[in-house]
Amino acid sequence: MDIADLITPAAVIPNLRATSKKQALQDLAKKAAELSGLNERAVFDVLLERERLGTTGVGNGIAIPHGKLGELDRLYGLFARLERPINFESIDEQPVDLIFLLLAPESAGADHLKALARVSRLLRDKGVCEKLRGTENADGLYALLTESPASRAA
Repeated sequence: MDIADLITPAAVIPNLRATSKKQALQDLAKKAAELSGLNERAVFDVLLERERLGTTGVGNGIAIPHGKLGELDRLYGLFARLERPINFESIDEQPVDLIFLLLAPESAGADHLKALARVSRLLRDKGVCEKLRGTENADGLYALLTESPASRAA
């Protein structure tokens, strides 16, 4: 599974203007609902529920909020580069400026975990993250996310 299997160019937000974790999740839920046909509130609720279990702020300015929804028929990804870093209650207590949202069907099981691992592997690459932080348009971000060797690594 490649990153290109998870996101489309329309699923990339180059300059998300959010001032809080809650606002970022609301804005991402709205965009995810537009792309997937899901109910915006259902997406937001599943993301909040996951955050209550523990932060998805994985460190180094990165968050990977995720959840499962029964109405989905496939995995959906959404990437946002924040205009300004926000507090995401990350494990390293550093603000977040790169967010990769992942939504999966309830039945996804191993595919959901594989997708999370793939996204995590990609965003652990400091070079990729530096380039993402330095790119201000959606097409450039999409290209970086999908053309990186780490996006295709098994």
